[in-house]
Amino acid sequence: MIVLGIDPGTAIVGFGLIEKENRGQKLRLIKYGCIETSAKFSTAERLKIIHEELSSLLKKYKPDIAAVEDIFFFKNLKTAIKISQARGVILLAIAEKKITVAEFTPLQIKQAVTCYGRAEKIQVQKMVKTLLGLNEIPKPDDAADALAVAICCAHSTRS
Repeated sequence: MIVLGIDPGTAIVGFGLIEKENRGQKLRLIKYGCIETSAKFSTAERLKIIHEELSSLLKKYKPDIAAVEDIFFFKNLKTAIKISQARGVILLAIAEKKITVAEFTPLQIKQAVTCYGRAEKIQVQKMVKTLLGLNEIPKPDDAADALAVAICCAHSTRS
């Protein structure tokens, strides 16, 4: 089963693709990275870029399920609105490809990856490295976060 994890944002959307074997909990890294948009573009242009690049990833890798981090709380209303807009475009791209979507809160993701819902970001990143058998923590942080979302989904979903 191929799982796509997504850490939504307007400037940077992190993505991580992993494969979960049908038998057992073994996970294998396929690809990770970020979709980046420039602040010099309008919001509409940035959302269009996110949609197009994500649609291309979905077409190329054909994940069985896509997991998106949910907005659980926010400090800044403007930021929350922009992230919500990005999440909408992300969910649309996934729905267009008829891929099942799972949504997880940051607390659920931390719990699934570290067994502690209040884990620090570095703890989550170290566990992503360990669980995927990587030599180093994936960079940038948005990509590592997206891999954590994918791992959460893989641990929460039956093959």
